[in-house]
Amino acid sequence: MNSTFLFLGTGASAGVPVIGCGCAICSSDSPRNRRLRSSGLLKIGSKQFLIDVGPDFRQQALRFRIERLDGLLLTHTHYDHVGGIDELRIFNFRMKRPMPCLLSKDTLADLERRYYYLFKPNAEGATMSAQIEVNLIEEEFGTARFEGVSFDILTYLQSGMKVNGFRCGDFAYISDIRTFDEKKVFGALQGVKKLVLSALRRDPSPVQFTVDEAVAFAKRVGAETWLTHLSHTIDEGESLPAGIHLGYDGLEIKFTAQ
Repeated sequence: MNSTFLFLGTGASAGVPVIGCGCAICSSDSPRNRRLRSSGLLKIGSKQFLIDVGPDFRQQALRFRIERLDGLLLTHTHYDHVGGIDELRIFNFRMKRPMPCLLSKDTLADLERRYYYLFKPNAEGATMSAQIEVNLIEEEFGTARFEGVSFDILTYLQSGMKVNGFRCGDFAYISDIRTFDEKKVFGALQGVKKLVLSALRRDPSPVQFTVDEAVAFAKRVGAETWLTHLSHTIDEGESLPAGIHLGYDGLEIKFTAQ
């Protein structure tokens, strides 16, 4: 099945430009150096799935004319990945139901603490806040059937928080990865041809891959790779090895779903 992935945002947690920063990249006129917080839209057959819903989601939805969604896939609950969750309310109005959401037990527990009101019935049927329909990921590595589409699940850690990656057919989305089981992760990515992978900057980071670490990871997978979650230290003209590219907001790539 021919499918696409649209980069809605490719920026790190502060976005690019960074508030109050006058560096060359934050001051750049290049649209590829202007990065909303990381998120993406999967189009698989007639279905549309959002991966993460950060604080820039309203702007992304308007810019890319997202008028409907069939589901939300959450990687984890850091603010830059869930800060726009209440903007899903308009889709609840249109769907006349809660938004189906695929997420882990750890992610759900954190959402219930931070956004407790999403899980409470609204008075007299009024939709005062976004509502989600929970679809739990049962295994750290396995397959989940979600709204008629099969997704392979990967699990790894960032600063002690469990994060999920998602694979569909020959495409995989791996963001905010730092600590992981090499055998399980590379085994789950075997056969992937199109990879989206986070890479914060050139200098070492305790919470994200550097560009060089991401390149080494991508080469081991053997997939054509687009880097995302980029800080304001990465210029859109950055030199990278063959088969490794910088993602940018608005870029759409094709892949084959099962």
